[in-house]
Amino acid sequence: QVQLVESGGGLVQAGGSLSLSCTASGSISRPNVMAWYRQAPGKQRELVASITSGGNTNYADSVKGRFTISRDNAKNTMYLQMNSLKSEDTAVYSCKFARWPIEIRAYWGQGTQVTVSS
Repeated sequence: QVQLVESGGGLVQAGGSLSLSCTASGSISRPNVMAWYRQAPGKQRELVASITSGGNTNYADSVKGRFTISRDNAKNTMYLQMNSLKSEDTAVYSCKFARWPIEIRAYWGQGTQVTVSS
């Protein structure tokens, strides 16, 4: 079992910045991939960014140039630095963990609310 806990959500004005973190515990093995997803009310959950234990990253087009994903394998922690925030970034942000490249199952955190006001 893998447990995931997100932190860092909150209220921020448009144009501001916020940093999220996700710490994993339990049966952690490598290689693996961790990712940030978000879901706004009435919208489908979407991938924001992902990063493998080897450091390979990918981003949704909507956040490229504004968000940066990183991880500290020694601490089993993933981060998401969010800059130049827009109201459309408002959502619940959730952390996902899966072993890679064979994903038998995925583990999810409970999510943290990010609200961007104009």
